[in-house]
Amino acid sequence: MAGNQASAGHLLRLIRSGTATTRGELQEATGLSRSTVGHRLDQLFRAGWLRGATGTSTGGRPSARLEFDTDHAVVLVADLETRHGRAAVMDLAGRVLAEHSGDLVIADGPEAVLDHVARWFGPLLERAGASPERVCGLGLSVPGPVDRERGRLVQPPIMPGWDSYPLRERFRELYAEHVGAHHEAGPLPVLVDNDANLMALGEQRTHHPDCRAFVFVKASTGIGAGVVIDGEVYRGIDGGAGDIGHIRLHDRPDVLCMCGSHGCLAAVASGRAIAAQLTEAGVRTTSGSDVRAHLAAGQPEAVGLTRHAGRRVGEVLVTVVTLLNPGVLVLGGDLASTPFLTGVRELLYQRAMPRTTAHLQVLTSDLGDRAGLVGAARMVVDHLYAPDRADARLAALARTDPPAAVPL
Repeated sequence: MAGNQASAGHLLRLIRSGTATTRGELQEATGLSRSTVGHRLDQLFRAGWLRGATGTSTGGRPSARLEFDTDHAVVLVADLETRHGRAAVMDLAGRVLAEHSGDLVIADGPEAVLDHVARWFGPLLERAGASPERVCGLGLSVPGPVDRERGRLVQPPIMPGWDSYPLRERFRELYAEHVGAHHEAGPLPVLVDNDANLMALGEQRTHHPDCRAFVFVKASTGIGAGVVIDGEVYRGIDGGAGDIGHIRLHDRPDVLCMCGSHGCLAAVASGRAIAAQLTEAGVRTTSGSDVRAHLAAGQPEAVGLTRHAGRRVGEVLVTVVTLLNPGVLVLGGDLASTPFLTGVRELLYQRAMPRTTAHLQVLTSDLGDRAGLVGAARMVVDHLYAPDRADARLAALARTDPPAAVPL
């Protein structure tokens, strides 16, 4: 490793990943001299990004281990669903410091929904004991396809009025309006991504970090999938990867989907679809969250329909699993339950080649309702502390006299 590949930002990446956590290990990994490593570590310590810890002794003097200081800043995140939302203050390790959930209606449009969510952040910061100045970024999880470069939704089927809305810019403005925070470095970073992608990232990083090919399926009002390959979310060329809810089933051309097509998986096997089927059967149900409540109560029709929905989703996942050969497939969202899991497994193991499923784990989410929040926090931290961006922030800090807050 030479040149910029051994910059302070790259040393930070080695420390954060656990690849090298002592000065000696950093020298060995980078080929840098002791003095150069020391100089670059000094930059990171001055910024408040590192802290020391006592390493394990092998008989002599314990080595001084280096750690990313996950307490030096906080991240604000929000996870939007069709009728519900969550927000949290999180540290840089993805731990929840304060959390709030409440009702919202995604169909009310971006202005009303984003203003509603932004109002939650001030009280949350107070509960977490964190000042607005400690916020290093905002992360937002949304139930639709996202163009991450522009921070905008692209033709989201279940989010009327949100297409191409300047989500990132407006959310930043509303946050500043309600919290009143000012950052010397300029606009606060706001990152937006699809909910299934972020749930996949949160779940994989937290509970399956060694899984090189990981798939997460969210089954709620709609159905979507997130794919993590070698620790990174795979989004396709314009953010459309994983939109399995709009794969058409060959035998249901009679069912109209919200996207305008007929026979989509989401129109047949989502929480919205099951709610309609239950209502038709005399069990009043308005949403995927209502289906979830019925499942928790063991309502027989809900259990049967959800298991059947799992089988329909399993039909599509046979292709997904055959194509990607993942080690772990996690099911999350309102429908993630024993009946749904059973239905998915039945079709998957029945129709996929034995070799494809020989080393596959099919599980329900460990993070549950927090998966999107955890993933959103991971997204923000990965962005802010990536080597090139970290180096730019450190360089800006070095130019300030006296030293100011590290630019974001």
